Amino acid sequence: MRTEKEVFDLILDFAKSDSRIRAVGMEGSRANANVPKDIFQDYDISYFVTDKESFLSNEHWIDIFGERIIMQTPEIMSLFPPSLGNWFSYLMLFTDGNRIDLKLIPVNETDLYIKSDKLIKILLDKDGLFPVLPGPSDEDYHIKPPTREYFADCCNEFWWVSTYVAKGLWRKEILYANAHINDYVRPSLLRMLGWKAGILTEYKKSVGKDYKYLPQFITKNEWELLLSTYKNSNYEDCWTSLFTMTDLFRETALFVAERLGYIYQEQDDKRVTKYLKQVNKLPDDANTIF
Repeated sequence: MRTEKEVFDLILDFAKSDSRIRAVGMEGSRANANVPKDIFQDYDISYFVTDKESFLSNEHWIDIFGERIIMQTPEIMSLFPPSLGNWFSYLMLFTDGNRIDLKLIPVNETDLYIKSDKLIKILLDKDGLFPVLPGPSDEDYHIKPPTREYFADCCNEFWWVSTYVAKGLWRKEILYANAHINDYVRPSLLRMLGWKAGILTEYKKSVGKDYKYLPQFITKNEWELLLSTYKNSNYEDCWTSLFTMTDLFRETALFVAERLGYIYQEQDDKRVTKYLKQVNKLPDDANTIF
């Protein structure tokens, strides 16, 4: 596996040798001093170019970075609509295990790049395109305190969609039930746990992408309960997960509400919990819910 120095040298040497590339920026975890280094960290690199189309029309130039296991170019995929505007990205995983996510950005969009993220570092600037920037900061990724409305909406979403899970489980539609657990109920729980973590850290930390750092900020018991909700391969486990999530959500939401001076709608909780328990014990041939 090529070392970090070898990869950076390759990225910068190519940029220095190609007159179309006027600057090089870096984003992501390698620009973030708060993220521990490991062998799976990507190299999130941006080349600021004068003639993007010349790169796109003959892509053999990317072979300079090494032999690839696989590559993705999101901006020309049909399944996932492009989201980078005039920017173009090559996501490359190499046979030595390194990964480079390389963007081509027109030189006249440097201001847009600066505004897009505070976690950036300029590695090369041939023409003085960039002003002196403050050091990379991950403050934009720190947990933000919820507004009263956000808190209320999160609670409403959690309890409302929990009833969909119950309906799916009674109907024996396990894929439907799991979809609502995975897409709505658990994300609401994670959001609430993230707000609790924000309170405990005075909003000076990030829980990371997909809440990957969350176990650093919650108790061991909370973490174990959360993990247990991912075991949903049969109906009994799904019901257990749902009730585990309701208990954990209630406890966390009450903590957040108390600390922030918000109102937790306990009546919603009680009424929905009663409904869930009723559906859970319904016979398969029931012709009425209550």
